[in-house]
Amino acid sequence: MGREQLKQMTSTDNKAWNYAQRFVCERLVLPSLTLLLLAAILTAILLSGFKNSFSVVEERVGYLPWTLFADESVEERLTIVAIDEKSISEIGPWPWPRTVMAELVESINAAGSQLQIHDVLYPVGERQGDAQFADALLQDQKSIIAQLPVLQTQDPPLESGLLTHSVSGVGCELEEQGSNFPGTDQFIGASGALVGVPKGHIAPIIEADGTVRKVPAFICSEQVAYPALAISPFFQLMSDRAWEATISLGAGLFESPKSLKLNSYPGLEIPLDIEGGLRISFKKSPASFISISASDVLQGNIDPSLFDNILVLVGATAFGLDDIVPTPYSGSSPGVELQARVLSSVLDGEVPYTPRGSAILVVMVTLLIGAALLTAAIQRGRLALLGLPLLALSASLFALAIHGVLLNTYQIWIGWLYSGLFGFVGGSLLLISEHARVRFERGLVMQNLTSYLPLETAKKVAYQLPTSAIQAERCEVTLLTADLRNFSALGELRPPEESASVLHYFFTKVTEIVERNGGRVHEYKGDSVLAVWSDDGGDSAAKSLAAALDIEQQVNANLLSEAQMDGLEPLAVGIGIEQGPVLMGSIGPAHRRAHALCGEAVTVALRIQEMTADLSYPILIGEVAARYLPDAKLRSVGNYLLPGLVNAHTLFTPIDKGNKQREGFKLLKGGLVEKKSADLTG
Repeated sequence: MGREQLKQMTSTDNKAWNYAQRFVCERLVLPSLTLLLLAAILTAILLSGFKNSFSVVEERVGYLPWTLFADESVEERLTIVAIDEKSISEIGPWPWPRTVMAELVESINAAGSQLQIHDVLYPVGERQGDAQFADALLQDQKSIIAQLPVLQTQDPPLESGLLTHSVSGVGCELEEQGSNFPGTDQFIGASGALVGVPKGHIAPIIEADGTVRKVPAFICSEQVAYPALAISPFFQLMSDRAWEATISLGAGLFESPKSLKLNSYPGLEIPLDIEGGLRISFKKSPASFISISASDVLQGNIDPSLFDNILVLVGATAFGLDDIVPTPYSGSSPGVELQARVLSSVLDGEVPYTPRGSAILVVMVTLLIGAALLTAAIQRGRLALLGLPLLALSASLFALAIHGVLLNTYQIWIGWLYSGLFGFVGGSLLLISEHARVRFERGLVMQNLTSYLPLETAKKVAYQLPTSAIQAERCEVTLLTADLRNFSALGELRPPEESASVLHYFFTKVTEIVERNGGRVHEYKGDSVLAVWSDDGGDSAAKSLAAALDIEQQVNANLLSEAQMDGLEPLAVGIGIEQGPVLMGSIGPAHRRAHALCGEAVTVALRIQEMTADLSYPILIGEVAARYLPDAKLRSVGNYLLPGLVNAHTLFTPIDKGNKQREGFKLLKGGLVEKKSADLTG
């Protein structure tokens, strides 16, 4: 192989490769990428326009990885002492006397509890028994009670009791870290007799759908920060230290925006969101928490080991005590259970949080979904039409699965809605685009097919699977075959461009006339045209005759000029018409079918057309078609045995309106060929 051949082959390969690259990039990838970019923009617009509604959906569905795969193991570090229906029926209606509560506190302490946390408000009101109750709570500094900053504005302002036990080191000024903690000047504090008892707030964050999913780590009142009840135990467990804490800002992409560090509990870091909220973990099933009726504790009907060196939470669970809150598990979870959940997740170091780089994680998941959609889109055809809707519907499940894995494994809450909604919107746009492309290409194919085949035949070719059997129907039709005489001589002596131009004009003009008169061209063969009229209304013969007259008058007059035909036999059109039954349809093997007309009427029509040259008539009509033309002016030209046939056939020719019959041909100006004859009356 020579160098020049090698260079030529290399150049050809490069051109092919460049074309392939251009095809992939311009025709496949770029349009799909554009639609995916549009999907990303539409998704962002939807989420911003319906922020509240979508955030509720994201939160509710985002908790499914917890609720569907809940941890059923028993939480042995916590025990709930429940003020339940049984306790109320045995001890009496709530609120109980402070002496009864003092007895309950002493019973829990006697059982060896490490710390007891009361998710109960003890407001101003009862004096009898306060001293005894306070002494019990302050014994060994082993008790914490609740206080309630009111985040919803009341009119008139609500202030009751005292707020105590604030935390130093946590700023509430605007310029300080942590300044975006919720603030209020209204509260329900404890009785003055309980001023020395450690406290924590129980003000949850109620979201748009009424569900509690977060608690503020601190609430500011008069520029002083008060900790949440579930955080206060970690200050109190180290009773020799002051309640001090610091808020640090996260630096890494996968760190929480803020972290709470307690000076009294070195090594403990509690992740917070940007607003200072602490997300409640619902990883544990409600059945994981041990609950004992308060009446059983007071009556001594308990196993003391349940309280030995553990945290005890006291709270109301009875219906009607207004401490029932909606949670992702149900619409009626007791508030004390929420406190137990926060305590358990802090003890495990598994407080869920949204990292600073959550947007990057969302983008990564979104890109994975986008790559899958793009891969399906560029496949085109059936793979795209099947794959795109599947991916669009499963994108949300995929995003939710990634969210669930990160949440259950790493306590990272990234959200799933943007990625899932992007997948649905992107898949839908790509699917619509693919459907539009397929419909356009099908329409283009049909348009191209109808250029070569009759409409009904084109539909069958396009939408029916071919077989090796005959697929044809018997029908009654009128046939017209038009032949361009002396065309072979033109093609032999003149350039192919000239003969092709003449033939193109002939086919085009004849087709226009046939279709204008209600027929359809069945095929072009050589220099002839075969047209068909279905005999539905009984006037097919009349329509075919009208078409023949138009062809004879219009086509002959515009073929070639006398100068162009110099040295050649003149061109002229011969037309044969006959009517009869035919078999119309597809024949041939499955891999190479042909649309055909079969029957005696087809053969007769072709032979009649051939007789126009022998008899020097431009139009000849068979005897069957003539019977359906009673109103036409026809003249019999004789009875003839047509070539290849057994029986003789009587042929007819139309008489012109001017009572002239064309019997021969001569070249006239404009290409009309005619032989003069005697005038005939109709």
